[in-house]
Amino acid sequence: MTDDDAQLGRDRLGPAGDDIYAALMAAHEGLSFTESAALNARLVLLLANLVGDRAQIEAAIAAAARR
Repeated sequence: MTDDDAQLGRDRLGPAGDDIYAALMAAHEGLSFTESAALNARLVLLLANLVGDRAQIEAAIAAAARR
């Protein structure tokens, strides 16, 4: 496990994670599959912009691709 993997696996949200998950699910309510995928793509790009570090973003992409 690399340092990037350890950072990606660390829970930084605590109890707020449940609220964030609920907000994410609510944002998808009533959307078609295509609309939901587009929302996810926009969200990923907005969050990547907030992170602002290419290496961290690429590490997150790799971790997500490994499932």
